[in-house]
Amino acid sequence: MADNDILLGGTGSRQVRLNAGMANRHGLITGATGTGKTVTLQVLAESFSRLGVPVFTADVKGDLSGLAGPGKDNPKIDERLRFIGVEGHAFEASPTVFWDVYGKKGHPVRTTVSEMGPILLSNLLELNETQEGILQIAFSVADDEGLLLLDLKDLRAMLNWVADNARELERSYGRISSASVTAILRRLLVLEEAGGEIFFGEPAIRIEHLMQNDFSGRGVISILDATTLYHSPRIYATFLLWLLSELMEELPERGDADRPRLVFFFDEAHLLFDNAPKALLEKITQVIRLIRSKGVGVFFISQYPNDVPDEVIGQLGNRVQHALRAFTPRDRKALRAAAETFRENPAFDTEAVIGQLGVGEALISTLDAKGIPSMVERTLMAPPRSQFGPIDEGRRAELISRSPLNSTYERTIDRESAYEMLQKRDQEIRAQREREAQAAAQEKAAAERRRQEERAARAAQPSRSNRQSVGEALAKSVARTIGTTLGRQIMRGILGSITGRR
Repeated sequence: MADNDILLGGTGSRQVRLNAGMANRHGLITGATGTGKTVTLQVLAESFSRLGVPVFTADVKGDLSGLAGPGKDNPKIDERLRFIGVEGHAFEASPTVFWDVYGKKGHPVRTTVSEMGPILLSNLLELNETQEGILQIAFSVADDEGLLLLDLKDLRAMLNWVADNARELERSYGRISSASVTAILRRLLVLEEAGGEIFFGEPAIRIEHLMQNDFSGRGVISILDATTLYHSPRIYATFLLWLLSELMEELPERGDADRPRLVFFFDEAHLLFDNAPKALLEKITQVIRLIRSKGVGVFFISQYPNDVPDEVIGQLGNRVQHALRAFTPRDRKALRAAAETFRENPAFDTEAVIGQLGVGEALISTLDAKGIPSMVERTLMAPPRSQFGPIDEGRRAELISRSPLNSTYERTIDRESAYEMLQKRDQEIRAQREREAQAAAQEKAAAERRRQEERAARAAQPSRSNRQSVGEALAKSVARTIGTTLGRQIMRGILGSITGRR
């Protein structure tokens, strides 16, 4: 046995193993409910941990918390170990850290609106193409204006600001429909009612906290409690895809190595692909293809192989197929598709065997050291070393309180971001308008005072009396008399006496 191999089970004549160096070529675990998919995931997670490889997995049913407790001896387990040929099987717990978006069964998990990005957020909000374009504009304006989008109130404030300033922004960013902005704001309300508000904010989860080793060198298994989150399937699927995207963007190139840097289990994978728009599917395919070079292995878990699109399933080199029952035409089609994904083994009919497998059995094909798929083998799966089923809540609470991350994420941080900065801008605008209004009022009052002063000054000037003096009256009388014939005669008499004429 190579130190880099993971024991998956046995055929009765040989053991079936997974080369850990091929884990970053990804994998697929499928099968009907109750056929053993969760136990297979548990075996893989604890095996990678023993090799020193950190693991991240979502726990949809709550059973995976058993990884934190040691298993117990059982006659059926002993019988299975003898069939597979396992010696020295020791029951033990794996180092674990619990996470929970709602902060109840683990450390709170958050990200920021900016880190989520417009494409994933549009899928989360179920926006149409026009609304997605408006959201892209809001993100672009925030970047250009230096505004941080951390939580949903930041995004709401940004959308309102874009709508209020649409006329000025349209010159640089294109048409902004107020109806589309309103529709996005309504979708944000729906997201908040589904619990999405607590998912966005700070402190955001740091990737390095998902890639830790304990003091003995074993990889820490990060378990995201999804028992509640699963009831909001779009939030669940979008969060896991965002996490994969962050790993791809933040981790440096590594290439092929003897073991992966991190193994990521994506349970209920069909939720990611159901009704996924073309842009999102392209992003998923790109992430799965490129994350391999970062040393990250991704295993999808679902009921049917055709739950995963062909663009993605072609990149999943390691396959574990549990039983499928063909009760309907869709089941028969899925069973046939599952059989066709394996390299055929001439010893049996793959399609027929898939319907005959018992609980804890699987058809397995893995990649060898050269990346070549092995022939499919009917395998009895190895039992885990950790506990079957969930640990009790007291044990979980104890592990959370003893976690080195206990004080890192519990308290939220609300630093200055778009909401506060836009509020400050609005306050400054209102203050400026108030100052301008006050100045205009003061100018108007000053003008009114000047008019009143002018009227008062005119009223204060001395007026001439209407009563005439004796001289003035005589002069006016003489003037009137001059204008008459008598006046002219009198004037001639006066002038004649003056000149000596009679």
